[in-house]
Amino acid sequence: MEGFIKRSETEIVKSEIAKQIYAVSHLVGSFQLRSGRISNEYFDKYQFEADPILLNAVVRQMITLIPSDIQVLAGLELGGISIVTLLSHYSSLPTAFVRKEAKKYGTSRLAEGVQINNRKVLIVEDVVTSGGQIMVLQYLAC
Repeated sequence: MEGFIKRSETEIVKSEIAKQIYAVSHLVGSFQLRSGRISNEYFDKYQFEADPILLNAVVRQMITLIPSDIQVLAGLELGGISIVTLLSHYSSLPTAFVRKEAKKYGTSRLAEGVQINNRKVLIVEDVVTSGGQIMVLQYLAC
């Protein structure tokens, strides 16, 4: 067939997953954004993270992206937690759960779960905008 582009099964799966994420997460209406601007479209990432079948499909694609030398997975509050938990399940790597700020009681930790100090950490986040929380975690892991 002339003009036919052969795609791998993985590419097809990724394309279908992307379509499903868009279908459940793309909302139309009136939404105030963090910047204060109003938009008539919004991407609600929690919609795909709350769907166990879709979340599983996303994580199954991500599992192959974990470098072999990673010792700990770290999920950032709140959106990265469901993803990192499932990644931990499939990879058998321990997990740390990272807060936006250290809690002011109990252990007063920024990261809960397994310790990340002096370990090779893979940071898992659902959506990255400025990268500010990731920079804090990189500093703590050193």
